[in-house]
Amino acid sequence: MRFFHGEKRRGPYFEGWYLKHQSKTGRTLAMIPAFHIDSCGRRSASLQVISESGSWWLEYPETEFQPLGDRFGGRLGPLRFGCSGVEAGISQEGLSLQGRLAYGPFTPLKSDIMGPFRFFSGMQCSHGVISMGHPLEGTVRLNGETIDFSGGRGYIETDRGRSFPESYLWTQCLWQDAGPASLMLAAASIPLPVGGFTGCICAILHKGREYRLATYRGAKIRKWDRSGLAVRQGKYRLTAELLEAQDQPLHAPVEGCMNRTIHESLCATVRYSFWRGEDLLFQQTDRRASFEQYPRATSAAQRPAARFAAAGWARLPFGSPPESPPGSPPGCGENPPASP
Repeated sequence: MRFFHGEKRRGPYFEGWYLKHQSKTGRTLAMIPAFHIDSCGRRSASLQVISESGSWWLEYPETEFQPLGDRFGGRLGPLRFGCSGVEAGISQEGLSLQGRLAYGPFTPLKSDIMGPFRFFSGMQCSHGVISMGHPLEGTVRLNGETIDFSGGRGYIETDRGRSFPESYLWTQCLWQDAGPASLMLAAASIPLPVGGFTGCICAILHKGREYRLATYRGAKIRKWDRSGLAVRQGKYRLTAELLEAQDQPLHAPVEGCMNRTIHESLCATVRYSFWRGEDLLFQQTDRRASFEQYPRATSAAQRPAARFAAAGWARLPFGSPPESPPGSPPGCGENPPASP
C-alpha cells in the first residue's frame, strides 16, 4: 500500500496526515504535516500544531518534505514521523516543541473507509484511516511545559485531493470501555461532474468489534445541524451531540492552496450514543473529543445541547423507516464484512 500519492501530481493537489496524541490525563496534541501543489504547479509543504491552548502554522519549501512513499512516514523540516513514532525539534518565535513519542502497534481498519468511492479518481477529497488507536510512550515539551503521553493513546488519519468539501462535519474520540475504544465520523457535501450528494463515513471500535456506517452501505443522515449529526444504517443508529467547543484556527486546502481558515476543537465536549435496535451499545460523553465543522458554527459553545434537544434529536423517528431502505446494498443492517 502506498502512503504518499503526490509524487507525480501536477496540481491542484494536497495530501496531509493528522497525528493525534492523548495522554492518560486527557492532555491532547495534534500535528498535521502536509504537502500541497497549487493550480499553477507551485509545490510546498506545511506543518500545523494544535493543542488545547493554541494552534501554529509553519510553512516549508518542497525540498524540506521527504516522504517514505511505500510506507507511512517521512521528514518535514524538524519533524520526523512514521510507524515507530514522531520526533519534533521545533524552535521558532511563538512555538517551541521538542521531544519524541513512540507508537505501539497500529489498529488499522479491516478495509478502506472510502469503500468503492476509493476507485473514483475525480473525488474532491479522499479520506483514510491509518490507525484507529495505538499506545503511546514518551514526553514532549511544548512552549516550556512538559507533557507526558506515556500510557496514552494515539490516532492517525489522512486526506488527499484538491480541496476540502464546501460543507462538512468531522469528529473523532478515543476512550476506554472494557478496552480501548475509538470513533471517527464524518459527513460532507460531495461534488460530482454532474450534480453531487451528501455522504457520510464512520468507523467505530468498541469492545473488540469494528462497526462501519457509510453511505455506500446504506447509511442515511437523519439530522445535521450546528449541534451535531445523527446517522442511521439498518438497525444501527448513531448520534454525535456537540455540548461545548473550544475552537482553534487551522489552514485548509482549496484547489491545493492552504488559504481557507477552518476551526477545530481539539478538546470539545461531545456526547456519542450508539444503538443496535433498541439496545444502547454505548453512550460516551467525551471532553477530549476532536470536532470540526465548516462553515463554522458561530455559537457552538452557547448552549448547543439545548438546541440539539429542541430540534428533536432525542425524539428522532428512528423506528419509522424500514430496517433496510429500498435499494440499500446487502449487509447494511448487521455490521457487514469489512470489504465493500
